[in-house]
Amino acid sequence: MNRARAARRTAALAAVLLLAAGCGGRPTTHHKPGTSHEEATAGAGRLLTEKDAAGHRHRELPPGQEPSVRLTARPDSEDGWNLHLTLGRFRLTPDSTGSGAVPGRGHARLLVDGKETARLYGTWHHLPATALPGPGPHRLTVRLHADDHTVWVRDGRPVQSSHTLGEETGGKSGEKSGPPARTVELTVADGRVTPPVGRTEVKKGDRVTLKVRSDRDDTLHVHGYDEAKKLTAGETATLTFTADRTGLFEVETHGTHLVLTQLLVR
Repeated sequence: MNRARAARRTAALAAVLLLAAGCGGRPTTHHKPGTSHEEATAGAGRLLTEKDAAGHRHRELPPGQEPSVRLTARPDSEDGWNLHLTLGRFRLTPDSTGSGAVPGRGHARLLVDGKETARLYGTWHHLPATALPGPGPHRLTVRLHADDHTVWVRDGRPVQSSHTLGEETGGKSGEKSGPPARTVELTVADGRVTPPVGRTEVKKGDRVTLKVRSDRDDTLHVHGYDEAKKLTAGETATLTFTADRTGLFEVETHGTHLVLTQLLVR
């Protein structure tokens, strides 16, 4: 009799542990056989009928819960580009990819000229020049996905950010097929610069465009060129000039004396 009771208790405990483990041992919404994660996690936002080019369905969250992403790109000193993601209300969760959708979690996908190129599980990604399909310009897009691979959308549109590279050839990052151009996007918030301060390398004669968004009023200044632009809190200021002098020049804010980037003109 005691052995029978012990066996029943062991079986009950095993059943509880199995339910707690969920599907595949990862945090997810338990679903019946034959039911996809997309259908099982429909409570995590509203699952729409629309799909992206790869067949992933859209998932919309209520206002105030949707995530955000901002993509910036800067040329690498050796090859290609270094991409950086600034995320809002969103956490990259590679360990739970393939499980149920949870608001504020998932991964990102990189598209080059509309074609998916890579999944991103971190905020930094190196894009080699060979990944660019021939002469530019090229449109880079980063799109946020849930763990179940559905696309997070806001007002019916995918949560994504795009950045257009200059006239690149797809070879070395210094080679050009058209009028040389370089765009650098920077954000200043709470005394910090995003992406972190580094060097922006261009050739003499290149057109350089600085796009800076600050959380306070200030003045953008390019030393050595006497180029300046007023910064208004919460707005993006754009400063374009021709790099017609060689050397190393600091780009900074006058009021807070923050170095935003170093412009290396060869």
